[in-house]
Amino acid sequence: MSREKKVEIIDRLQQDFSGCSIGILTDYRGISTSEITILRRRLRESGIEYRVVKNTLARLAAERAGKDNLVNSFDGPVAIAFGYGDITEPARVLADYIRTSKASLDIKGGFLGGRLLTSEDVTTLSTLPSREVLLAKVLGGMQSPARALVNCLVTPIRGIMGALQARVKQLEGE
Repeated sequence: MSREKKVEIIDRLQQDFSGCSIGILTDYRGISTSEITILRRRLRESGIEYRVVKNTLARLAAERAGKDNLVNSFDGPVAIAFGYGDITEPARVLADYIRTSKASLDIKGGFLGGRLLTSEDVTTLSTLPSREVLLAKVLGGMQSPARALVNCLVTPIRGIMGALQARVKQLEGE
């Protein structure tokens, strides 16, 4: 590979490391080319980029991107799934692919911002609901006490209104 090509790959990887919201490292040993193509297609449908990387070039790109703690993760065959949106989506798609295809794809770990993730962390991320669902649950939890307070304040007024309406009907009946 020419020096210019290597520099171009390092620059592209550096942009990916800097611009992604999450990256998941996988060991693709034992997977055929057709299986990787299927995996790439599934990931691409979710807006995730899956790249097989050369370890030395990935180390250089990670250092340039300020992800020095990630440098030691590049040993053996490594491919990285770069997620740019919801941080749970790449983990969910990879876990779903491993579960459905029974492939020997191993999740080595990953990174989220400046934090290194273990394979257990990535598995936990894959089971989390999406961001929208979590926000809806938090909002529902915040609204619940306000609704309870309104009901407590309105109940005596409803009682008075009921008594007044009964008296009005009683007077109309006379």
